[in-house]
Amino acid sequence: MTTGITAFGAYIPRLRLNRASIAAAHKWAMPGLRGMAKGERSMCNWDEDAITMAVEAARDCLTGRERSDIGGVFFASTTLPFLDRQNAGVISAALNLEHGISSLDIAGSQRAGTSALITALRSAGEGDTLLAAADARKARPASSGEMQFGHGAAALTVGTGNIIAKLVGSYTVTTDFVDHFRGEGQEFDYGWEERWIREEGYSKIVPQAVKAVLAKVGVEGAKIARFVMPCTMKGIPEKIAKDFGIPAEAVADTMGEVCGDTGAAHALLMLVAALEKAKPGDMILVASFGQGADAILLEVTDAITKLPKRDGVSGALARGRREDDYMKFLSFQDNVKLDWGMRGEVDNKTALSSEYRNKDMVTGFTGGKCTVCGTVQFPRTHYCVNPNCQALDTQEPYSFADSPARVMSFTADWLSYNPSPPFFYGQVQFETGGRVLMGFTDTDAGQIEVGSSLKMMFRIKDYDHDRGYRRYFWKAAPVSTGKEA
Repeated sequence: MTTGITAFGAYIPRLRLNRASIAAAHKWAMPGLRGMAKGERSMCNWDEDAITMAVEAARDCLTGRERSDIGGVFFASTTLPFLDRQNAGVISAALNLEHGISSLDIAGSQRAGTSALITALRSAGEGDTLLAAADARKARPASSGEMQFGHGAAALTVGTGNIIAKLVGSYTVTTDFVDHFRGEGQEFDYGWEERWIREEGYSKIVPQAVKAVLAKVGVEGAKIARFVMPCTMKGIPEKIAKDFGIPAEAVADTMGEVCGDTGAAHALLMLVAALEKAKPGDMILVASFGQGADAILLEVTDAITKLPKRDGVSGALARGRREDDYMKFLSFQDNVKLDWGMRGEVDNKTALSSEYRNKDMVTGFTGGKCTVCGTVQFPRTHYCVNPNCQALDTQEPYSFADSPARVMSFTADWLSYNPSPPFFYGQVQFETGGRVLMGFTDTDAGQIEVGSSLKMMFRIKDYDHDRGYRRYFWKAAPVSTGKEA
């Protein structure tokens, strides 16, 4: 049975930190950072993390298709928001997927994304598997990681029908080569010497996997149309490609200057970028490194020409807004503690029983639609809110997550606590019916007005820092028309 990728999607946070602002902040102590201060890196807003990014990438991936045929959810990340709660389960709930599906978190390595992809490809059966990979790695201020890292997510569906890129072969090398690590209770990675990693790691381990997969399927390097290898070390992908006869023009852009290295998600993010431009018959070779190496060879099929349009990597990059405020970045990363005064002293303890009972409304943003009069409302209640109907227990579940909306009214509140003041909120009118008072996100002063178009995004509502819990809900965001200044 032929297995392969059936769809793809991506998400990169709107905010892009100008690397020059990082270098400027540390020039008094680390003037050498100036040499790395090219381009910009993606950064999460205060209400974004690996789960929220994975949900957005998955929504992009699922564009134009029914979700009832998804049989499993895999989530790959090295920055899982919860160490003992299934993160893939939160993603499944946010996407309103069926309850009878399998779910799995995959972590522990920078190749978690490709390892998850290989697992999904090898285990494909009834129903597609949705694979999402996302990372929001923190880095110590003034470190090279702070310069090189980026935040982002990619999503793929894997199955046996309507395949856009079929699996030709894969090979994995597993070796405990420690190029960096993050121990229990540590916030930041500890990295080893770069030359050692380059010469003993990338240059010796990755070629083993590439050589094995090409030999396994009998494909010559010259036939590779796109070589995807996430590596921030200059020249490494090009050297490996040359050693195997892969054309120089086939080496994929690592996107280092436009978003940075997104960790466990980056190989799949680069793969999505390659699929966006791929033609039927193209051979795509993906190689990723991390305590070994994965090599995956895919062949693009004619079905890719029929895939519905989606944002993908190009759309995610186009909606970026440059951020020059380095202190805002530190605050959002929780690398600096600001004194918010008494207004920030709120105990956000979550009633887990109530959250569970209302999970379809809270996590899935599901309201109700009256089967008698057709009125749509949120939240769903026993009685229809239409004064001319008021029928009892006639509402069926109705999802608001993908419904277009507009600003009916809004407020910019400087008095309420918000990690990125002011707090924007207001009445949102959905085009399909229904009106909700809710918070806004990815919004700047003067960006919205009454009547502005909105889309719903899955975000963090608040943090319970005392207990290490975070609550999620949906927020309204302005519809981007292109890259912002």
